[in-house]
Amino acid sequence: MSASTLITVATTGAESSKTDVPTLPTTLDELVETALRCEDAGARLIHVHVRDDRHEPTLDVGRLTETVAALREATDLIVQLSTGGAITDPFEARLAVLDAGPDSCSLTCGTTNFGDGTFLNPYPFMRDLYVKAQDLGVVPEFELFDLGHVHALRRLIDECGLPHGGAVHCDFVLGVPGAAPATPQALLAGVAALPPETTSWSATGIGRGHLPIMATTLAAGGHLRVGMEDNLLLARGVKVEHNVQLVERAVRLAELMQRPAMTAAEARALLRVA
Repeated sequence: MSASTLITVATTGAESSKTDVPTLPTTLDELVETALRCEDAGARLIHVHVRDDRHEPTLDVGRLTETVAALREATDLIVQLSTGGAITDPFEARLAVLDAGPDSCSLTCGTTNFGDGTFLNPYPFMRDLYVKAQDLGVVPEFELFDLGHVHALRRLIDECGLPHGGAVHCDFVLGVPGAAPATPQALLAGVAALPPETTSWSATGIGRGHLPIMATTLAAGGHLRVGMEDNLLLARGVKVEHNVQLVERAVRLAELMQRPAMTAAEARALLRVA
């Protein structure tokens, strides 16, 4: 069990609209301000979805590159770009995300029923993304929405070898309608099935599963992902006004469990990011 905790902030996502959630950071200025406050609170990795001028999800490589550069200039956070985008984004655009030069990228290990839609991740696309990340020196984070995704990760490692840097860091995303539930039982089943090459793992619970997954993750030795991408309520009837509130709560819980938030250097060493 790690003596400290990597805290990831997933600030925006691709599902919530600016109209419905006015406090969602969708402009570059809002994202940088959010990153700075969350870093000060204890976050060490930022998981980024980018929006266009209409606040709609975009995978425009120019905008992604600008975002990576701005976050690097303003913070020491590990910058991770989502290669999922919106569930309607084509595979070519998702592969091109790596051309923006992030430190890390998400790599979802299987197709998932996602509410009323389908998040497509066929194995050939996963393999292409993995190999491109190896070639460009981008560290993947393997997103696991279901138990079968853990088996797919095993197949990727067997066929393609270890990722750039050698660290195998996974993130369980639980509670999406159509995928594994955000319960301690589901999380622990996934953790038990992780391949032995796994060097670290984190988890997040969508919506009401947020707190049970946080508590289980810390007790089981994992790391935490929080943020408005996954959770818009701080408590029943209390809306999140800023991502920093979720980071601060994660830091308090980690400290209570005697696994305080990692330093920037510790986080980079854990994920083997330069």
